[in-house]
Amino acid sequence: MLVSCGGQHYQVRSIEGKEIAITEAAGADANIENVIKPYRENIDKDMNVVLAFAPQTLDKSGQWQCTIGNLMADVALDFGNRVFNKRAGKSIDMCLLNFGGIRSIIPQGNVTTRTAFEVMPFENRLIVAELKGEQILEMASYIVTEKKAHPISGLTFTITNDGKPADISIKEKPVTPDQSYFVVTSDYLINGGDKMEFFKKAVKTYDIDYKLRNVLIDYFKEVDTVPVVRDVRISG
Repeated sequence: MLVSCGGQHYQVRSIEGKEIAITEAAGADANIENVIKPYRENIDKDMNVVLAFAPQTLDKSGQWQCTIGNLMADVALDFGNRVFNKRAGKSIDMCLLNFGGIRSIIPQGNVTTRTAFEVMPFENRLIVAELKGEQILEMASYIVTEKKAHPISGLTFTITNDGKPADISIKEKPVTPDQSYFVVTSDYLINGGDKMEFFKKAVKTYDIDYKLRNVLIDYFKEVDTVPVVRDVRISG
């Protein structure tokens, strides 16, 4: 019920509405476009800055590993370790990311800031988890079961004829169940995302406050030519 200044009482008896479709037929509002234009131009200018060059396209094709996944895991391990080593005085042993988190390719040609945003549009940041070797073994079993080319670096193993992981090694040394290993991953996976429940068993975690997208940007700025990494990490 509403009351006017004059003391009269009004009561809402019904409310009517209708759906208005948003289509191109409505056209753009010139005033709004004039306000947005300078911001859009500045953003486009920043996003189109050339950072590196890719001689070949890096994509997600491959059964157990892919070129873009290998690169991302290597870069996350390298650049994450630079921060982790300074802050914690320790070294990261391996990296595991998720296949689904890679949202685009790195096309042949100029690599720009926009490329990094397209590959990693999310705000995911790097987390280092201290895991026991027992969880690394669970990790290998998970990867085989999922049958996806989840990006890994530092970890290698083979797959037996009966579909089991074997010869599981980190930095070319066999994994020991009771030994501790430092694994860099994303904040999404550390909480069990993509059914990676083994990360919930971490002895300790370290948030190094480094977005994966920024890792890519920093890497592109550092290299002149983006390599195509084809080494075999999982064989079977």
